[in-house]
Amino acid sequence: MKGVRLTWPRVVVALAVLIAAAAALVAWINVRGEDALTGSADSFVATPELVARGAYLARAGNCAACHTDRGGAAFAGGKGIATPFGTVFASNLTPDAKTGIGAWSAAQFWRALHNGRSADGRLLYPAFPYPNFTEITRADADALFAFLRSQVPVAQANRVHALRFPYDLQASLAVWRALFFSPGVYEPVAGRSPQWNRGAYLVRALGHCAACHSPRNAFGATRDSLELSGGLIPLQNWYAPSLASGAEAGVADWSDVEVAALLKTGFTPRGAALGPMAEVVFRSTQYLDDADVAAMTAFLKSLPQAPARAPAVPAVDKGAFAHGAALYRARCADCHGASGEGGRGAQGVVYVPLAGNRKVLLESPANLIHIVVNGGFPPTTAGNPRPYGMPPFGPSLKDEEIAALATYVRAAWGNAAPPVSALDVLDAR
Repeated sequence: MKGVRLTWPRVVVALAVLIAAAAALVAWINVRGEDALTGSADSFVATPELVARGAYLARAGNCAACHTDRGGAAFAGGKGIATPFGTVFASNLTPDAKTGIGAWSAAQFWRALHNGRSADGRLLYPAFPYPNFTEITRADADALFAFLRSQVPVAQANRVHALRFPYDLQASLAVWRALFFSPGVYEPVAGRSPQWNRGAYLVRALGHCAACHSPRNAFGATRDSLELSGGLIPLQNWYAPSLASGAEAGVADWSDVEVAALLKTGFTPRGAALGPMAEVVFRSTQYLDDADVAAMTAFLKSLPQAPARAPAVPAVDKGAFAHGAALYRARCADCHGASGEGGRGAQGVVYVPLAGNRKVLLESPANLIHIVVNGGFPPTTAGNPRPYGMPPFGPSLKDEEIAALATYVRAAWGNAAPPVSALDVLDAR
């Protein structure tokens, strides 16, 4: 039996058919579920109660953090969001008819949250966390829309994203979505309490905590199987620790009061919210009502905790350790104690212990370096209106000195974490 002879025309036709089929599949995947997104602005009524509800939800989702540029009008966009693929600029969410969402319908706004598609049909980049916001209910989307439509219109054109080829192509984004995005509203988990389900909704959907606290693959997509298990925040050199590990940021063994204090005030004797998390507490979680804080607490405490694993710790250079010890005595011991035990200062200020401190012992030293270089400043909140911060040592210490100091803190008093190099400090800076 003779085989089929392949000629170039046949090969070309076969490839064309495969490409067309793949393109059709990608196109179908990108529009699935959109038939349910019908509706018009005529059926939408923005009552005062709906606007107030939307204002609360906008804070729960921390919308202003991205959609308000420094020194700019609230929700007018323009802020650059750095990604490994280039810079995405947040859009104008004010009700200006030409440059904002003034001409949008409530259904189009929900489509943006639920399907990641703009009113004009363009696919949105996932720097806008619609992979998380897809779980927001239609009722909450309408409330958010009502609130945003109540803002002062700002005529500010949206900036063009500065993305590298091929990430700047809608076709590339369509393929990404086909591989890594699936729309779906949050469904309550059977067998769980209404409080737990409310907490899961706040953490997974509105709060989009996984956007920072989950690892990402090479294409920038979060890995669902490792949800909330920790991840590097792109281009910020901060590590968002795992919420499913007691060795990092898990709170399974914390009391409800301690978890609530961290979310509402940004500070507990166990530690403080610093860096990007300080902004989350400042702009968002401090404004949540007690019932929602309790719901988030219930959910976070229920997360299965990964077993602790002892890191392989290389031997610490004796010279670097001694140098770090001298720097610690001169710069840190007055507040954090001679043995890293912490202490209490004037006006009841609590200096957190460094012995056994989870921030200190993270495998990545990035967060500790940031705190030493730039200082540690908890957020100003209603429950902690005058937070006591740690001064920055970046201006007064060289990279080698910061590395020695961090190495000492990570290896003294029973701590066991890998040493820090001057290159680590330079990278974090």
